[in-house]
Amino acid sequence: MKPIDAPPPMPLLPSRVFGLRTKFALFFSFILAMACSALSWYYIEERRAGMTDNLQQLGTILLTSVARNEHFQYAGLVAEDRATLQQFIDGLVAVEDVVYVVITRADGTVLDQRTKGVRQSSASLVRSVDLPLYPDSQIAKQLFQSPNATPLMTRFALSTKIEHLFSWDEIVYDFAMPVLRTVDGNKSLPPFSIQLEDGSSASSLSQAATVSGVVQIGLSDVYLKHELSTIIRNILLLTILIIGVSVFGAYLFTLRVTKPLKILAGMAQQVAEDRSPLPLTPSTHDEIGQLTTMFNVMTHSLQERNAAIAANLATIKHQVSQLTTLHQVSASIASTLDLNQILNTVLQLLIDNLGFSRMFLMLRHRERDTAYVAQIAGVSQDIAEAARHIDVPIQNDGSLQADLLIHGKPLLILNLEAVADRMHPLILDLARRSGVTSFVAVPLQSQTQMLGYLAADRNAHPCSKEDLHMLLTIASHVASAIDNARSYSHLEKLTQHLEQRIAERTQELSTANERLQEHDRQRSLFLSVASHELRTPMTVIRSFVDNMRDGIAGPVSEQQFTYLTRIGHNLSRLTRIVNQLLDWSHLDSKKDLLCLAPVCVETIALVVADSLRAVAAEKAIAIEVVRTEGLPAVQGDCDKLEQILWNLIGNAVKFTPPGGRITVDFQTTPEGFIQTAVADTGCGIDPGHIDKLFQEFSKVPSASPTAQGAQLGLFITKQLVMMHRGAIWVESAPGAGTQFYFTLPVASPKAEGVQVEG
Repeated sequence: MKPIDAPPPMPLLPSRVFGLRTKFALFFSFILAMACSALSWYYIEERRAGMTDNLQQLGTILLTSVARNEHFQYAGLVAEDRATLQQFIDGLVAVEDVVYVVITRADGTVLDQRTKGVRQSSASLVRSVDLPLYPDSQIAKQLFQSPNATPLMTRFALSTKIEHLFSWDEIVYDFAMPVLRTVDGNKSLPPFSIQLEDGSSASSLSQAATVSGVVQIGLSDVYLKHELSTIIRNILLLTILIIGVSVFGAYLFTLRVTKPLKILAGMAQQVAEDRSPLPLTPSTHDEIGQLTTMFNVMTHSLQERNAAIAANLATIKHQVSQLTTLHQVSASIASTLDLNQILNTVLQLLIDNLGFSRMFLMLRHRERDTAYVAQIAGVSQDIAEAARHIDVPIQNDGSLQADLLIHGKPLLILNLEAVADRMHPLILDLARRSGVTSFVAVPLQSQTQMLGYLAADRNAHPCSKEDLHMLLTIASHVASAIDNARSYSHLEKLTQHLEQRIAERTQELSTANERLQEHDRQRSLFLSVASHELRTPMTVIRSFVDNMRDGIAGPVSEQQFTYLTRIGHNLSRLTRIVNQLLDWSHLDSKKDLLCLAPVCVETIALVVADSLRAVAAEKAIAIEVVRTEGLPAVQGDCDKLEQILWNLIGNAVKFTPPGGRITVDFQTTPEGFIQTAVADTGCGIDPGHIDKLFQEFSKVPSASPTAQGAQLGLFITKQLVMMHRGAIWVESAPGAGTQFYFTLPVASPKAEGVQVEG
């Protein structure tokens, strides 16, 4: 037996490139850096925009306050008082962000101007030297041409770099505004009035104003960017500090989480290596502590489960061994029907695979009520020879043999000497000589018949209930094999006897068949010869009767005429009977052939009706064939179809009283057939006799007995319809007439004439 493969060893835990703590710290740092960066950028942008707005508002306020100052207008600009101008310019240049001041006369010449270098007292140098920084003169010219009451701001960048924490271009905002005064010179425009394009103000449209000059103030964003750089540096340092503290905190937190997980991973590795780790003590009461507790429970459960699995594996191995033995026993039983070979193979398999030391099998005689040793295995040659001569009677005497062979009880004997008084002396002596101390025995039962019993022992080891159950399972297969082998042997003998009987009966049947074929040939020959031989004298008799009735042989009396007429009718009836017998003999001998071709059944019906109208006219019977437009052709034999219609219409003429009517009509069915109906107003048929109409030689009562023939016409008609793959049926009631229906398949467009054997 192939052992069960052990499971593959569990792989070791993989080496870590990045641990959970590192991953968590990196992820947390990334999220925090992104959040701080976004917030810092937003704050810096808002701060920069606000500082830029403040700078622009400062320039507007400074310029407006100077340009609207009356003292500056009259004393400084109109009177060109240098001291006044110097005072105003010094006040403007003293502002930290102002880098230049330019005052232009009305004629476009510069009245005064001042520029300064931008420095930083306590930090690195921003712009180290004074630069001749002045605005573009085109700005003042533009204001002279198009004066405006509001400051005009012009933004331009200098090539000078601001060297601090960052390297930025210096941006200068030029604020220019014309100084306006009234024409008469007595009064200036009101402060902050709006000067229109045509030179008039919104507050005094009726007064005309003139431009006295243009004041330009330049404000640099050096100090703004210096302050912004300081803010960025501080925010950057604060962000780095926050991220560092947060990462350190995250590291400490993850250390508290991952340390128990690392311990649990080590324990899991021990469990995977099939070692029994010591239980852990939870250090916290959170989810990690719950996980540690559940891991302890899981470890304990796995240990118990492993023990159960080991026990189950041992049981499974034993059961696999038993099942393998059972399969081999079944295969050996199925491979042969020789009883001795089956018993010898089965006993040897049980000894080799199930660990039995000796096997003992007794069978019951089928003819007499005794038992004999059929097979024994695992004993010496002299004991086996002695066992073959044991033949003990079967009696209901309370012995172990009675329990097995009469009552069908399985036995588990733990001590041979304890049941020695219930064993037959010959069998007891055989067991003692073999060294049996404990054994199991099970009956061999097939259906309700006890065939014998099977016994086994394990040498010095006592037998168990498991041995008994296993032997019971094997016993059912052995009993079936014994029964099958005996049945096969009996069947083989019976088959030989049956083969002999069958050969004898086959010879008898062959002889009888030859006699029947000869009788059938003689019958057919008789019918053919008799029919042909009867036609000649009937034709002669009909000729003489017609001549006598016509007066050729002399005058005929009324009574003689009546007799001659009756003779003529009976001759016609005899002729019909002979013709039907001939047709029936042809059908019975399977000699009819169908020459199938597309034909019009309506045309054939018209021909038959015209042929029978003379006979129908004698009884004043009208025959009508209903014409149907577009009726398709059928696949049929023209001669056979004419015979079908002749039989049906002729029967209708015979069984219809004088003055009646016969109708033939046609219709197409959805199944691809042409249905023909022949209806008459005759005497009708009793419903109890309709089933017999199409049988051979049927005796159906009729209101016109003289019109009946050999009762073969409808049988022949049905056979001809069926030969065409059609169907025929009848509907009738006494006194209400009869309707015969038959169907024929519609011809295929490509159908050609073929011969088909009927």
